[in-house]
Amino acid sequence: MTTDPSGSWSSQQVAQATRDAMWANDRASKSMGMEVVAVSQGGATMRMTVREDMLNGHDICHGGFITTLADSAFAFACNAYNELTVASGFDVNLFASARLGDVLTATAVEVSKAGRTGVYDITVTNQEGVALAAFRGRSYTMKGKALIEGLPMGKMSNKP
Repeated sequence: MTTDPSGSWSSQQVAQATRDAMWANDRASKSMGMEVVAVSQGGATMRMTVREDMLNGHDICHGGFITTLADSAFAFACNAYNELTVASGFDVNLFASARLGDVLTATAVEVSKAGRTGVYDITVTNQEGVALAAFRGRSYTMKGKALIEGLPMGKMSNKP
């Protein structure tokens, strides 16, 4: 992991730059109407409104869409260090249903990041704050591969 020796980049600036770069090419999240609400190194919050085309035969949101929202928040959180990082696996538990028009929020929090692996917990809630799903993602960082060339990699200072 390399850092910016000049201290010219804060952790938040790196996270925002990686968010912008990833979002530019994230056709899946965009097609589902997601938005990135917040990002930081190791964290992200995303939002999505349940549409008609997301409903299954029970007239509730298909669990795959809820999982995809969580997976997208996971991706933004673990890539916010400007180190190319992919999922190596995840587990998801669904607690409650989402319905047409519900606004779902996925909040990703880094649990552990050591070497090239990380663990992230993502909670998906509805607009009333009811927990719908718990997602635990495992990440793998590609050694020495920056998401954005020329931008520092790794954990930066927390300066403003």
